Amino acid sequence: MPIIAAAYGVAIIFVTAMPMSGDAPSASGELLSMLLTVAGIGLTFFLVKHVEPKMFASVRQFSLTIPKWPIIVGLFLIAPLWSVAEGYVVYGLTSLVHTVQMEPLTFTAEELREDLTASIHAVLLAPVLEELCFRQMAISPFHSRRAQIVVCVIMGLLFGFLHVRNFPGAFFSAMVYGLVFIWSRNIWYGIVLHAGHNLTAMFFALYCWLGLGDIQMTKTPVIFLTDAKLFVGSIILAAVGVFIVAVWRKKTQFI
Repeated sequence: MPIIAAAYGVAIIFVTAMPMSGDAPSASGELLSMLLTVAGIGLTFFLVKHVEPKMFASVRQFSLTIPKWPIIVGLFLIAPLWSVAEGYVVYGLTSLVHTVQMEPLTFTAEELREDLTASIHAVLLAPVLEELCFRQMAISPFHSRRAQIVVCVIMGLLFGFLHVRNFPGAFFSAMVYGLVFIWSRNIWYGIVLHAGHNLTAMFFALYCWLGLGDIQMTKTPVIFLTDAKLFVGSIILAAVGVFIVAVWRKKTQFI
């Protein structure tokens, strides 16, 4: 099943990204890509909800139900810390191989507008399609935790290869989303964390453009090293988010 899920995921991501090919994608290309992604989400959701359960009984141990809104809020609060931590982890590992040349993250008004427009796809659509393809579809057919974790690693490697410029960050992110999916038994936990991670990247752009602080970056691989204010702030938000998720998960167990 991981091979089928991998082939399906690669194919559907390729199709949805085709209108965005080229150095300067047009507005019509961006719109077509969004429409194809919505169609891909619909098709994939149908497959994991109606087809997979008939083929693999273990799929039923996982839920497609959207969590209560406080849990969603809590996960969004946790996401910035993962974005900050990912930067330092990738930076540390990359530094073991070669010297990493960092430069200040800067944006012109036009670049910021383009990034904010792209965030519609990156926050609202891409996380849903990618988590359904590379986590739900691939991991859920397996019953044992050990097999699920092995598949999680395999799909993480594939996910990293698809994000060529950012293999380390994409791989570690995929591992986090996959392990959260295995722990929570609900794909929406990973989707919200993924969306929150992408939303945080958009916040970094706005943060620098407004001159609120300093973020260092490099593009290959993609690394963001935040200043102390963002680092401390992300820890505080994550602590609140963990508390909210823990309280509401406990509540829902008794409802």
